[in-house]
Amino acid sequence: MKGIIHFIIVIGACQLSIAQPSTAYTISFENAVHHEAEISATFTNLKEEVVEFRMARTSPGRYALHEFVKNVYNVKATDGKGNILNTSRPDPYSWHVSGHDGTLNVSYTLFANHGDGTYAQIDETHAHLNIPPTFMYVPGLAADEIHVTFDVREDLNWKIATQLEKVSDDTYRAPNFQYFMDSPVEISDHDVRSFELDGQKINFVLHHNGSDEELDSYFGKVKRIVLQQKGIFGELPKFDYGEYSFLACYLPNVTGDAMEHRNSTVLTTTRSLANEGMSRNLGSVSHEFIHVWNVERIRPQSLEPFDFSAADMSGELWFAEGFTNYYSGLTRCRAGLIGKEDYLEGMTGTFNYVWNFPGRRFYNPIEMSYQAPFVDAAKAVDQHNRDNTFISYYSYGQMLGLALDLSLRELGLNLDDYMKLVWSRFGKTEKPYTIQDLQNTLNDYVGKDFGDWFFNNYIHKSEMPDFKRLFERVGVTLTQDANKVYFGAIVEKGIITSNPRIDSPAYIAGLEKGDKIIEAGKTIFNEFLDFNKIVSAAKPGYKLDVVFERFGLRKETIVIFKKDPAYTISLFEENGLDLTVKQEIARAEWLDSKE
Repeated sequence: MKGIIHFIIVIGACQLSIAQPSTAYTISFENAVHHEAEISATFTNLKEEVVEFRMARTSPGRYALHEFVKNVYNVKATDGKGNILNTSRPDPYSWHVSGHDGTLNVSYTLFANHGDGTYAQIDETHAHLNIPPTFMYVPGLAADEIHVTFDVREDLNWKIATQLEKVSDDTYRAPNFQYFMDSPVEISDHDVRSFELDGQKINFVLHHNGSDEELDSYFGKVKRIVLQQKGIFGELPKFDYGEYSFLACYLPNVTGDAMEHRNSTVLTTTRSLANEGMSRNLGSVSHEFIHVWNVERIRPQSLEPFDFSAADMSGELWFAEGFTNYYSGLTRCRAGLIGKEDYLEGMTGTFNYVWNFPGRRFYNPIEMSYQAPFVDAAKAVDQHNRDNTFISYYSYGQMLGLALDLSLRELGLNLDDYMKLVWSRFGKTEKPYTIQDLQNTLNDYVGKDFGDWFFNNYIHKSEMPDFKRLFERVGVTLTQDANKVYFGAIVEKGIITSNPRIDSPAYIAGLEKGDKIIEAGKTIFNEFLDFNKIVSAAKPGYKLDVVFERFGLRKETIVIFKKDPAYTISLFEENGLDLTVKQEIARAEWLDSKE
């Protein structure tokens, strides 16, 4: 899903600093059973008379506000000699303190029990730490080096895994605040598998309850994904300390999520590697590793620098997340981890969601991306109408990636080579891009007429490409069932549980979320009867008398069924069609291995 920080390491930053850092933390976990950590911070070289220290409100890769300060208490502040300093609270997120002697010591207790890609979790299985919800900071020291010492629980056999640079046994460093905030830490009794690729090390850190044999098998699949994705861009990025680490927690106490960072990623799920878990968990592995190019180094200008004190908005997420989503499935198919039939079947639901839901009439992909602060793990108590107004920029961008790839292939080109060009211009150079930069790069790659046409119709507008023609070239059919109907809302045990889709039969009939269907035709409903069976038996144009209850009142309406707009995507062979040699070659160029 997902504000990751671009920064430029100053000359010599890869060498251990011998100077005292301006910010130094110690964190311990004696009360892990009750999800608490004790944290002390020392801030030095303070020049301002009034110093602000605070908690972040956002986290890299998440664009909504999260108010991490709510889980901080027992806050105490002293000067360098241990004298207690008076603090004031100008807002809910920060403290102001004066009277210091150039040094400020702050101690506090943190409660943390949500293990995912944004928050922190502390218990007797691990200390799963994202940095923004864990550590207070002084904004005025953002450019300075940071050290953190982890007082690990040796009785629990805890070990430290992070992209931070190691200074000594349990002490790590970051060259500056932005890098520190982007550096998650997994402290646990985990296992590690590694392999060398082009002089750099790829680590897979896994905290799970499974076997070594499962991890070995899984790691082999991870390597295949890494190799396929390197093939897209032609090379690995230069990782800052020569290593990249997947930080995976596959445990029953975490929350499913994944979050990319500059030299690492967080992967959390309750699914183990047993049974189908191994193949299902690879989706997030594939998505997050693409991000080491796209988002981490090919970075939108709108996210530079990432603001940890406010919501962050970007109009490029259709490309940053959506094109990444496109390659997530495609590279697993190229790696032989999912079959071509399964790849297309998995694509079908996303295809129908993007092209058949009404959100496109309200927002183009750029404007959909602007919605991230309201949808990306954002919390609200009021009802919304996103069923009709929003299409995920992950899904929308995924389908745009598909459209651009297949359109370029009609011209003897491909999306891989376009991405290589974007990488060389904006990724390797770490020059943040704009939407116009992406359009100009496409114009340079394929020609101005095509590039302007694609962006003007599908990025700045919300039109749908001619996928039937595009798919046919690679031996794939796109069909609709003229005899199948749809209702336009989800019905569970007779209750409408979603906002009816605009212009659907349910919407036109005046039905609404929360309505309870009492009768449909001659059928009197109870919770054991399935309304969807009545829908599936209907034909386009069929009129169904419906009696329903709303706000305790009995009402009647007529539902007139329409043809289901859903598409089916499948291989020619699955439909009894012969594949030409030209189609076979084109499909192989699209879906076969790129190692």
